[in-house]
Amino acid sequence: MSNRLAQESSLYLRKHAENPIDWWPWSQEALEKAKAENKPILLSIGYSSCHWCTVMEGEAFSDNAIAQYINANFIPIKVDREERPDIDSIYMQALQMMSGQGGWPLNIFLSPDDLVPFYGGTYFPVEPRYGRPGFLQVLQALRRHYDTETEKMRSLKEELLGYMQQAAVLQTGVETQGLDKNLLRRGLETSAGIIDSDGQGASFPMIPYTELALRGVRFNFESKSDPKQACSKRGLDLALGGIYDHVGGGFHRYTVDPTWTVPHFEKMLYDNGQIVEYLANLWSAGLKEAAFERAIAHTVKWLKREMTAPEGYFYAAQDADNFTTPEEAEPEEGAFYIWSYPEIAQLLTPQEFAEIQEQFTVTPGGNFEGKIVLQRRHPGKLTQTLEAGLEKLFEARYGAKAGSETFPPARNNQEAKTVNWPGRIPPVTDTKMIVAWNSLMISGLARAYGVFSKEEYLSLAGGAANFILDRQFVDGRFHRLNYDGCPSVLAQSEDYALFIKALLDLHQVTQARFWMEKAIQLQEEFDEFLWSVELGGYYNTAKDASSDLIVRERSYVDNATPAPNGIAIANLVRLAMLTENLEYLDRAEKTLQAFSSIMERSPQACPGLFTGLDWYLHCTLLRTTVNQLASAIAQYLPTTVCNAEVMPSEAVGLVCQGLTCLQPAQTQDQMWEQLLQSQTRG
Repeated sequence: MSNRLAQESSLYLRKHAENPIDWWPWSQEALEKAKAENKPILLSIGYSSCHWCTVMEGEAFSDNAIAQYINANFIPIKVDREERPDIDSIYMQALQMMSGQGGWPLNIFLSPDDLVPFYGGTYFPVEPRYGRPGFLQVLQALRRHYDTETEKMRSLKEELLGYMQQAAVLQTGVETQGLDKNLLRRGLETSAGIIDSDGQGASFPMIPYTELALRGVRFNFESKSDPKQACSKRGLDLALGGIYDHVGGGFHRYTVDPTWTVPHFEKMLYDNGQIVEYLANLWSAGLKEAAFERAIAHTVKWLKREMTAPEGYFYAAQDADNFTTPEEAEPEEGAFYIWSYPEIAQLLTPQEFAEIQEQFTVTPGGNFEGKIVLQRRHPGKLTQTLEAGLEKLFEARYGAKAGSETFPPARNNQEAKTVNWPGRIPPVTDTKMIVAWNSLMISGLARAYGVFSKEEYLSLAGGAANFILDRQFVDGRFHRLNYDGCPSVLAQSEDYALFIKALLDLHQVTQARFWMEKAIQLQEEFDEFLWSVELGGYYNTAKDASSDLIVRERSYVDNATPAPNGIAIANLVRLAMLTENLEYLDRAEKTLQAFSSIMERSPQACPGLFTGLDWYLHCTLLRTTVNQLASAIAQYLPTTVCNAEVMPSEAVGLVCQGLTCLQPAQTQDQMWEQLLQSQTRG
């Protein structure tokens, strides 16, 4: 018998609909029930493509003895972190404060009267193993603690809540005069060092850090880390490594090793959008590596083929696991993407096989549990022979030739098992639309269009942006999600900040005022509902959607996705340059001041804030003709806003440094010299 989650739109929540646990979605009714019955809340947070979330769903959450105990002693609530990142952020921070670590699934226990946590963890097995206690024993101990250790628990919660409230407020440190090149240099050097370091464990793209490090190249600082070399190496690791799907296109979430070889196989839209933008920026900065261009082009093919809805928006993610036969009870991680040595040898001609062995890590022993994850050995352009061989692997995987326009998604395990797929059974695709993640891809496509001038990139970006503008406003309010045509959940700060950035990025490469006007309108709503008048910066959640939160956070720490306040600063500076409305610049300055203390203390935590500071210190407006504009946009000018204007006959462009304009440039060389100087002034 299904539980309440069967009625939810979220794929992640529906995956738990057949559990024997009496799950509730996060709702006022569930919170009130916990309070009325004085039962602690088991809050379990995850997402649809999370491997260990899937494991725990099939183990502990499907165990009848565990379910009976939970149903009798707790109010169990499930949250999709992709629906409610504000809830996830609060309780992930609490878990990290309590245990020093975090991750998903996030299982945390709350007091029903105040929603303050008193214990938490991640994956719990049914029986004790992996050095972790069995889940039933944990539940029994926690219920005893809740019933008998009232005073001790109250003291613990007060201390934890105090720390969380203090962290949410922050203390401003650096005044405006301290927001200078010295602070910026610390941030640039810190990010370059992080990117340059040789890791010992898993390898993540960490694009907010790579983008900031790339900004540092133009200053030619003497530093322990060479930012140009570090950024180039990160680009090659991404474009050549096993994290990239060399057959089908698209990037996996991370690799489990420091050599960029074996990925954790899920593909997230947010990673792919950021990586496309980063590789395009590397190319525009002069690192014209053929592998970068190929990775972008084939990622866009994957996006169009597997991740674009008929309505134009982009799907959220693809699972790491897939079934190899319809009869399997559980899917297998990576099966869709990996190859056996004999399989490759059989599919390719002798010449193709010889070349793939030379250019990729194709060996009899394999590199992943006896199988092969394709990883390139060398940069450069692939030969036609090798491309033909990769197309044969594509056809073996998909059962169709590489030019196929679309490959319909498997929306759940049942669909994956029952559809007669022409090739391998694909991973499940989470087909919901998330504004923030779509925005990251729109920005990536817009930048790639500006650099490579491929109309398809712009068409895909414009289609997704128009869907959001047409469908994500309900009663005048911006919404975060869309499930099969139905908008849901009020937008959060990352949705506002990243979509405003996407609209401004589209304006830059098209010069269409429509995009800029929409960005201005959305910024007004962002300011009205999420701006902190008292503290500066933007709250994660709107003022009329925060009543069920124990603290109201303003995110500034960059993770797999950039924090909204760093993006918001850059947007405000860009809007100030485009509109000459200095109120935007005032808000940018106040936001920087609001987070200046964390920039001073922990530059490693907030590369996005330093990107905002770079915009604030070096903002440049280029007014020039349409003919000159395309070449300027294709260059790497990380703090420049471009406007197409009719110029006097004797001038080719006008460069303005913040609020001061230079002498009109008489030649293209003079204009370029002024632009480069403006990007490094001060």
